[in-house]
Amino acid sequence: MVAMTRLHYQLSDAVSSRGTARTVAALTATLGAAALCWVVAIDQMRGMDLGVATSLGSFAFFAGSWTSMMAAMMLPGAIPAVLRRTDASGGVLAAPVFAASYIAIWAVVGIAVYALYRPHGTVAAGVVVIAAGIYELTPIKRHFRRQCHENARSGLVFGLDCVGSSIGLMAMLVVLGVMSVTWMAVIAVVVVAQKLLPARAGVDVVLAVAIVGLGVVILAAPSFIPGLMPTGGPMPMM
Repeated sequence: MVAMTRLHYQLSDAVSSRGTARTVAALTATLGAAALCWVVAIDQMRGMDLGVATSLGSFAFFAGSWTSMMAAMMLPGAIPAVLRRTDASGGVLAAPVFAASYIAIWAVVGIAVYALYRPHGTVAAGVVVIAAGIYELTPIKRHFRRQCHENARSGLVFGLDCVGSSIGLMAMLVVLGVMSVTWMAVIAVVVVAQKLLPARAGVDVVLAVAIVGLGVVILAAPSFIPGLMPTGGPMPMM
């Protein structure tokens, strides 16, 4: 209840001129763009998911798919920041410029993913997932998550802070199934919740333990995780 009240005040503070056409347009455009990107991402990812054995395809294909994925996953959690920026600047282009520069940061992350990613085994996936769970409890994570709740000077600054906050979760997506709509949806729910709701130690610890537990299961019994391994044959352990 307190968390929902906090979210209500976040949105209320962002909309100092309640009911203005500018604010409604910014909110509608942001949510509409996110919904459209979900449709595009799901279509692009169809038939691509092979779990840890997923290949990325050409750079052009991956860049388009990744950018759609990031917009779909990240824009809903950025709504309070977008509205605050729109209200502060008063300009018609404030919302799209903020959102586009924010997603541009995640697009750059995608370039790094494309350069570093290789199809891998379950051990690598398990180790990365465990590391992501531990990262959830670090001071670095708490710092960047707190910054995501502050007033952002620009979409670029907001993007950098949110990369720092969500990088562990995104690493999970990459190693579990970078073209998996299921994992994309699961990670998106967590990312949006962390951006919209205040941090609570009890919830954060439970989440971190659950992520570490998932990593341990992947190491010990990867066949228990649906879709993690392709069904066509044995997978290399590394």
